[in-house]
Amino acid sequence: MIALDTHVAVWLHAGETDLLPKTARTRLDQEPSIVCPLVALELEYLFEIERIGYPADTLLSDLSEDIGLSICSQPFTATLREALKVKWTRDPFDRMIAAHALAHDLDLLTKDEVMLKHCPQAFWC
Repeated sequence: MIALDTHVAVWLHAGETDLLPKTARTRLDQEPSIVCPLVALELEYLFEIERIGYPADTLLSDLSEDIGLSICSQPFTATLREALKVKWTRDPFDRMIAAHALAHDLDLLTKDEVMLKHCPQAFWC
């Protein structure tokens, strides 16, 4: 299972799969994908400030239908505990998204250079 960072979800929804590395596209075709619940909140923020054109519910629903994306339904406590250890970012969304991947031992598909440098679960290949 692969966890998606927010920008990856946006790109997939927009059909911009060419922005993803070939290996990542192959993995997305072969493995289920999931997002941390905080991705939904970040997507809604991006919609509210007009950085994306769809509200979170629409975007996530479309991705659920298109690629089988799901929102993690595990109790959030493990993610919160892990987030207390993530000291390398002040961005609350990045902190929780990375913590989610760490807490659930998920590979995290992201192009974010800070996450790639500090989060052992992060990959971009």
